[in-house]
Amino acid sequence: MLHWKNSIRETYYDVLSVKEDDSYVDIRTSYRSAILNYHPDKLQNTRQASDPGDKLDDRFMKVQKAWEILGNSMSRALYDSKLRALRQDSEVSEDISLEEMMVEDNGEIFEMFYQCRCGDYFSIDSSEFEKMGYTLSRDECRISIQTPDAFPASVVLPCGSCSLQVRLLINADAKVPIDDNL
Repeated sequence: MLHWKNSIRETYYDVLSVKEDDSYVDIRTSYRSAILNYHPDKLQNTRQASDPGDKLDDRFMKVQKAWEILGNSMSRALYDSKLRALRQDSEVSEDISLEEMMVEDNGEIFEMFYQCRCGDYFSIDSSEFEKMGYTLSRDECRISIQTPDAFPASVVLPCGSCSLQVRLLINADAKVPIDDNL
């Protein structure tokens, strides 16, 4: 059900006609209603009077699968995580590394920039990195960024002017050269 790249498709939440932040009780209530509406035994008379029930059988199976995923808190959390990641993938124009960013040192705060194709910039500063748990340090000509768990991470940065976004990839113990000409 999570097969899209650049277009939005039906999610399990859509199948059950619930919102992503609905409670377990709301999801269960919607599931029970949908499973009764699309149950093959109930639809048998309807099927004979109209077209073959392939679409209705598919709908019943989708409702069943949606409940299997959303009815279990662990599988729902995993599904939500995958859903967020896919949405994030479809919204970014490109992936960039820290090494591709320009750095401006304002004394207390380092600001990092990457130019957007509209002419403005994607930016993030050292205080934002620190709020996310990263440690920044400076030596003569580089800024070092240590990730809290030593695993690569990423953050999505919006452009200052247009609707584009980039994903900044943060590798463990990355080092970014400082351009003193900025």
